[in-house]
Amino acid sequence: MVVFEVVRVETTPFDGQKPGTSGLRKKVKVFKQPRYLQNFVQATFNALGANKVRGATLVVSGDGRYFSKDAIQIIIKMAAANGARRIWVGQNGLLSTPAVSCVVRERVGHDGSKATGAFILTASHNPGGPLEDFGIKYNMENGGPAPEGITDEIYKNTTTIKEYFIAEGLPDVDISTVGLTSFAGPEGQFDVDVFDSADEYVKLMKFIFDFQSIQKLLSSPKFTFCYDALNGVAGAYATCIFVEELGADESSLLNCVPKEDFGGGHPDPNLTYAKELVARMGLSKTNSEQDPPEFGAAADGDADRNMILGKRFFVTPSDSVAIIAANAVEAIPYFSGGLKGVARSMPTSAALDVVATSLNLKFFEVPTGWKFFGNLMDAGMCSICGEESFGTGSDHIREKDGIWAVLAWLSILAYKNKGNIGGDKLVTVEDIVTQHWATYGRHYYTRYDYENVDAGGAKELMAHLVKLQSSLGEVNDIIMKGIRSDVSKVIDADEFEYKDPVDGSVAKHQGIRYLFEDGSRLVFRLSGTGSEGATIRLYIEQYEKDPSKTGRDSQQALAPLVEVALKLSKMQEFTGRSAPTVIT
Repeated sequence: MVVFEVVRVETTPFDGQKPGTSGLRKKVKVFKQPRYLQNFVQATFNALGANKVRGATLVVSGDGRYFSKDAIQIIIKMAAANGARRIWVGQNGLLSTPAVSCVVRERVGHDGSKATGAFILTASHNPGGPLEDFGIKYNMENGGPAPEGITDEIYKNTTTIKEYFIAEGLPDVDISTVGLTSFAGPEGQFDVDVFDSADEYVKLMKFIFDFQSIQKLLSSPKFTFCYDALNGVAGAYATCIFVEELGADESSLLNCVPKEDFGGGHPDPNLTYAKELVARMGLSKTNSEQDPPEFGAAADGDADRNMILGKRFFVTPSDSVAIIAANAVEAIPYFSGGLKGVARSMPTSAALDVVATSLNLKFFEVPTGWKFFGNLMDAGMCSICGEESFGTGSDHIREKDGIWAVLAWLSILAYKNKGNIGGDKLVTVEDIVTQHWATYGRHYYTRYDYENVDAGGAKELMAHLVKLQSSLGEVNDIIMKGIRSDVSKVIDADEFEYKDPVDGSVAKHQGIRYLFEDGSRLVFRLSGTGSEGATIRLYIEQYEKDPSKTGRDSQQALAPLVEVALKLSKMQEFTGRSAPTVIT
């Protein structure tokens, strides 16, 4: 057995190692600086405390992006030096973010061990490659992201760090082959357990969903299916779940080979970046397929996000979570006993609120960040939740889950077509959405992203919007006299603040809201998911209860509010941008 020693290495702090809503994300060239990753990992171990690290079982894996394999070997050596007992690694270093959460919560090791936490190596939907983005975040023993108390402590430690510890004499571990490798250190045996990336996650999906009913749907000659992993880690699960378990044809899978650079693409499942899927589903303005599949879906780099499409039809993420919640008890066995409650992030449309009211469910509006949902779930207060940024999930794990959302939609389609599989016409995605609008009303919704804008200009824009809120009379004068008179009156405006009903913690400055008399909303938020500059997200929403008016084009319906938002915020003046980077 190879014996290693613990070495203390002197270091100095790096500026800017503050984790955002989903960990620390920077360019690869930043992470590859000597001691940069090591500082952050040691700061994390120090924040957790020796009592949580010594003897611990830690998962270390990610979406397979460039620099992941190097980072895994560094973290293994540092975990050994800090007294961890064992490390679990998904084969080839691949585990989707939802699968990591599943493994932490469900997997039992050969020796009966359970994971106590995880390092997830991902920058989510950001591009990968030598010149692109890398990221790292820590998840706790419940499988969810570290709470702010821990991430604040990590950041504080990065500003004062003077040393880190690493194992010398510990060779790189072969993570391409499933198996157990053992080493000996000053505190005894240290194991690295490489396991199949899909096993535990597939087992959980088969427990939640009725795979037999989905199989029947997929076997219908009238139902066609397409899934695009955008060359992210979802590809490590797609063949196993959709082809081997559910019987879909292999030709229905697009870009399902995980690649370090995501094939040179941007692994963000939206209408802008999932170009190949959008064309195949008949939604491209230039090269759409003549006979699109009935159902299409895409994932992001780490497979926690999803996009749902019907034939020539886009389902907004806000509608998606509302429709899943409205149909879950009937269509998904896991929820057959009823829902404990539902929740959405503040910028997400109020479609879920209407469902919650109608079904008499507990409802929560939380800041952006999955950890806020996790608290509610751990307390047994929430079953299904979602956010407008293509994230949907439930209390089966403590992360959003892209493949879960796809299986939820396939389950709803299977349920709606029960007894009709051999009929002339299947109930479609569009049928389900339009029926939902007829029942609950429609929330016209769009999001404008201004990516990598000057951080100073972004802050000035937000300060301008906060200042305007002090006089709603002045705001309404600006709108009615200087912009448009055909929109409703602003009746309230604030900066969203959330008091957690579980632990009492308060999250402030979570987005700027302008609320209109007719239920419309404008929301402005600075995003914490980019690696450079600032990203301004603008959310525009209008509620329509009249069934005769729910079939309009979304951008046309929202055009007056879009104009109000851009001129009220002075978007071009503060950012220099005449158009958003992405519209969803």
